Amino acid sequence: MDITKSLMTNKGYTAVGLAEVVTAAGVPKGSFYYYFKSKEEFGHALLDEYFSEYLSKVDTMLNTDGPAAERLLSYFRYWADSQGTDLPDDKCLVVKLGPEVCDLSEDMRLVLKKGTDAIIGRIAKCIAQGHADGSIPAGTEAPVLAESLYQLWLGASLLAKLGKDGAPFDTALSAMERLLH
Repeated sequence: MDITKSLMTNKGYTAVGLAEVVTAAGVPKGSFYYYFKSKEEFGHALLDEYFSEYLSKVDTMLNTDGPAAERLLSYFRYWADSQGTDLPDDKCLVVKLGPEVCDLSEDMRLVLKKGTDAIIGRIAKCIAQGHADGSIPAGTEAPVLAESLYQLWLGASLLAKLGKDGAPFDTALSAMERLLH
C-alpha cells in the first residue's frame, strides 16, 4: 500500500493504472485480483489504511499533556510542515484525491467523508477540552469551530499546492490563532 500511496499522492488516482500499481508493488496482476475485485476496491482500502494511520497520528498529537490550544496549534503546525514539503509520504490524500475520486466512486467518497468527519471530531474534542481548561474561549461551539478550522486548512493546502509555496499555511495559522484567542 505504501508504494501505491506514494504513486497516487504524486500522480493522482486516475493517472495511476493497475499495471503501474502491480509493477511498483512487485506482484503479478493475478495476485492483485486475489485481494481486490477492482482498482476502486483497492482505492477504498488505500483510503481506509491512510485514515487509520493518520487518525493515530492525530490522536497522538491532540492527546498529549498541556493546554488544548497548544496541542491544537502543534497539530496544525505539523500539518503545515508535512504538507509544505515535497515529500510525498506525508501528503494529505484528502487534498490530493478528494476532488478527483468523489465524482468517480461513491464508496471512496464515503471513506473520505467518514475519515474527514473523524478528523473534525477529534479537533472538536480538543477544542472542547480547551473550553474546559480555559485555553480556548468558549465563544464558538466546538463542532462549528472544528469544521471551520479544518476547512481553513484544506483551503490553505490547496492554495499552497497551486502556488508551490507555504504562504497560505502562514495565513491559515495567523487566522487560526485569532479564532482561538
